[in-house]
Amino acid sequence: MADDAIVRPEDVLPDGAEFGVFENVQVRKGTIAAFIANVRALDGLEPGTSSYDAVADQLRAAVPALRAVGLFDIFEVRSAELREVLGVS
Repeated sequence: MADDAIVRPEDVLPDGAEFGVFENVQVRKGTIAAFIANVRALDGLEPGTSSYDAVADQLRAAVPALRAVGLFDIFEVRSAELREVLGVS
């Protein structure tokens, strides 16, 4: 692989930047890490509780940013429950 094909985190979001714009969507740094943490949190919560609903709402709010960076083009959501929460197929 040629060095010019390598993309490093600082190439995507330079030091000091709080967000990037992808597909006309502002994506805040930490979005993917927060999404993963919330997916893990959702797994331990009972559907229909206020905690579950709050985490599910946060996950749904991240979907436009995750689509903009192409996450769902590369990775498939395996959990049927999570696909339903996110409204993705």
